[in-house]
Amino acid sequence: MSMNSAADSRTLYLDLLERSLQNAIHGESQVEMKIQSWLQRVRHPYLTRRGAFPWPTRAHSMIGPQRLRNLRDLVERTLTDNIPGDYIETGVWRGGACILMRGVLAAHGVTDRKVIVSDSFEGLPRPDAAKYPADKRDRLFAFEELAVSVDQVRKNFETYGLLDDQVVFLKGFFKDTLPTLSAHSRFALIRLDGDMYESTMDALNGLYDKLSSGGYAIIDDYSGLKNCRQAVHDYLDQHRLKVDIHKIDDSGVWWQKP
Repeated sequence: MSMNSAADSRTLYLDLLERSLQNAIHGESQVEMKIQSWLQRVRHPYLTRRGAFPWPTRAHSMIGPQRLRNLRDLVERTLTDNIPGDYIETGVWRGGACILMRGVLAAHGVTDRKVIVSDSFEGLPRPDAAKYPADKRDRLFAFEELAVSVDQVRKNFETYGLLDDQVVFLKGFFKDTLPTLSAHSRFALIRLDGDMYESTMDALNGLYDKLSSGGYAIIDDYSGLKNCRQAVHDYLDQHRLKVDIHKIDDSGVWWQKP
């Protein structure tokens, strides 16, 4: 196979993987989405007031096409530029973004890097308002829709033929699990999707020092949730870090570590 043919095949595979993770091929059931929207309004009027849309009922990712493509592009950049380290997402829901990262490694024939799948797999923690006042009004812990079991996420990886020893599951709240990572751990990319101030700060404290120079940080909810954004800037200010933050869409941002 020629180099061009190999590149074309890789592109076709990753394009298809992105669309599959969004369930863009078969599409979400309109009936199920209407039911989901109604249940969301009934259970969580807090979300409705904020203008949120119902989570997909079948898709393995809710982050949308722009953030998925951004993730793919940045993972591929780490390979092209030989940025050392593994990949991690903190807050994985059904696993879609992690599945895409593993798919990129597979498409490029990379066998010496891992994807760390970090989540409580039981939903978000209750806010500790005394310690983190920015989370005082946060109610995401009440959303059963956000609690996806580790067994279900494993099955989702299996669906794409991407569950192997390059996928590592890290179960528990970030404040408990991230400190257990080896001091020698290195990451080429970290993707933080913890929503809350506490979760975002715990992830930055646990991972940013392990992010390689030239590696990428992605914050999923930076523009959508004020407490998440505050945690990012508090961390950067506390460590006197200056970074060039790039917008992905109405929610996500990324930057490259100097």
